[in-house]
Amino acid sequence: MTTEAATRRMSGAPCWVSLLTHRLAATQEFYGALFDWEFRPGPQHLGPYCRAVLDGREVAGLGEPAADRLLPVAWTTYLACDDADATAERIRYCGGTVGVGPLDADDAGRMALACDPQGAVFGIWQGRATTGTATAGEPGTPVWNELITRETHSAGPFYEHVFGYEPKAVVSADFDYLTLYLKGRPVAGLHGVGNALPREAGPRWMTYFAVSDTDAAVRRVEGLGGQVVRPPRDSPHGRLATVADPGGAAFTVIRPAPGGTGVDV
Repeated sequence: MTTEAATRRMSGAPCWVSLLTHRLAATQEFYGALFDWEFRPGPQHLGPYCRAVLDGREVAGLGEPAADRLLPVAWTTYLACDDADATAERIRYCGGTVGVGPLDADDAGRMALACDPQGAVFGIWQGRATTGTATAGEPGTPVWNELITRETHSAGPFYEHVFGYEPKAVVSADFDYLTLYLKGRPVAGLHGVGNALPREAGPRWMTYFAVSDTDAAVRRVEGLGGQVVRPPRDSPHGRLATVADPGGAAFTVIRPAPGGTGVDV
């Protein structure tokens, strides 16, 4: 197992991303064309579900929620845990809400969907047969996960207490960002954007997918019926853009600079 793969298995590290959509077949076509994904059937505990596969390795999930479950159309970041039931209890104790589960996803693992005290949805995953994303870092795979929230000082303590992160702040008078570390390795970020947070969207986790050419990926998104939320721009960690699929689910594409992604993107 590579160091990066081992990091993604640590309790608290983002280990999987999954999209719920009301148009599963059309969504498969979009991401298949954008990232060269193929699809395999997955657990059906929340409704029709498939796993996205790149070069034979599972990288993400796509699902269509059951009619009686009012779940948002959005990419959801799943955080690894050793015991989903105990983690769900900590989430509640620290002021969060557990909306679905914990429940078994066949023999793949045990999961729950939750909200932090500010309303951002995330998942927890106790892996069994499936421990999470099988590969990361190459084009078409997730490379970073980041909470977009109003203020990190409000959101940070919840995640620190539930998952044991070691936060490190970016020292800047006008940039509110915490990088979350586990055993000395950066695993995720919290980005406070203040009043720039859209009221209708609210706090949310953002998934970053690697691409070989950010500008070409953005043109491809538009050609496939998606939208540009924030156009391509350069950062110390790579060239990136925020886009949305035809169903409105936002995500970020990035061509990582040498050394990978991280804060200040």
